[in-house]
Amino acid sequence: MTMATQTLSQKIIARAAGRKSVAPGEIVTCRVDLAMMHDSGGPRRVKPMLEKLGAKVWDPDKIVVITDHYLPANDDESRRIIHIAREWVKEAGVTRFHDGEGICHVVLPQKGYLHPGMFVVGGDSHSPTGGAFGAYMFGVGATEMLGVLVTGEIWLKVPHTILVDWSGKLGPAVSAKDMMLALCGRLGLDGGQYQAIQYAGDAISALPMQERMTLCNMAPEVGAQTGLVAPDAVTRDFLESVGASGTDGETWQGDPGAPLLAHHRFDASTLEPQVAAPHSPANAAPIGRHAGTRIDTAYIGACTGAKIEDLRMAARVLGGRRAAAHVRFVVAPASAHDQAIAAREGTLQILVDAGAELLANSCGICAGYGDDRLGENEVAITSTARNFKGRMGAASSQVYLASPYTVAASAIAGKICDPREFFK
Repeated sequence: MTMATQTLSQKIIARAAGRKSVAPGEIVTCRVDLAMMHDSGGPRRVKPMLEKLGAKVWDPDKIVVITDHYLPANDDESRRIIHIAREWVKEAGVTRFHDGEGICHVVLPQKGYLHPGMFVVGGDSHSPTGGAFGAYMFGVGATEMLGVLVTGEIWLKVPHTILVDWSGKLGPAVSAKDMMLALCGRLGLDGGQYQAIQYAGDAISALPMQERMTLCNMAPEVGAQTGLVAPDAVTRDFLESVGASGTDGETWQGDPGAPLLAHHRFDASTLEPQVAAPHSPANAAPIGRHAGTRIDTAYIGACTGAKIEDLRMAARVLGGRRAAAHVRFVVAPASAHDQAIAAREGTLQILVDAGAELLANSCGICAGYGDDRLGENEVAITSTARNFKGRMGAASSQVYLASPYTVAASAIAGKICDPREFFK
């Protein structure tokens, strides 16, 4: 009997479940290769539950803890939460602890922890970022994470795969963020149906690794459980650059003709810069609909929009120019590693010369933490993933989502502006 063709997500799940194959809709128990937590949803949540059970973690070497939400710890509550994380990793024997190095979804791959075929859980909704590396990674809550920490396993309903196919080539000042916002506009917040989205096509193959991370990072914005890109030479080169060489990326490919739940096709060559209006990523439309809207703040930050590739995009627009006098221009590089690269190559200086105020390598405004949240009636354009009402500050604030190209162009113009104007 011939085994049915399998998608990439099915193959990874089958390995984790100790099976030769799995079928969509089946419920299986999977062995977890890696569990990632941050300070907000991690030790402060799971520590008391572990103590109540009298339980220890199943394998400290398969746990990564990263502080990123409550930094900088500038109040008593933040300091308490960071202290809990620092003490718990010692008690639990967790050595993979990264304190103040940046946002978890960016730090994790930069440390070489991810590679094709892994089955990974993360204590944050944007954990599908790991799918850019051909890993099956998704977010879980603290109670589910407790089960993983104690047993090293989690149950899963095998997802269907939704293929998002991008043909053609992106034009100037158009990026993965625009691709993702276009998908949000087409599918809406629940179009992913908690299934696995896989990105493919010539335009995806041409993207650098961090742009693929942007696509997978935002898979939850359309309601998917995870996002995936099949590994290739770009994946291999990145993994080798972070010391994670020797992984067998060629093995982790879906079978041709494997059944799909849906197949969405886009032409990258016709894609315009996109902007999502308040208060949902699903309110995405070509930039012309919102061009001219006056802004108070331009924010380049978050795991979605402040990696080194994102900072470079902004710098390409900003070189030799300054933000408008009435605009607060804020940049929070996603990791200390990427900020150091930006400093060495001159990208950071371009941003500072344009008037950028640098914030910590943390989640900050994106997740509504810290002292820099948006104020009453403030209008902002940001490179973040979400613009839900009140998420980034006052409920009366208005947040428009866009690419780093568009955020930088809008900072200069003082209003939402098509970045292609700076590339003519």
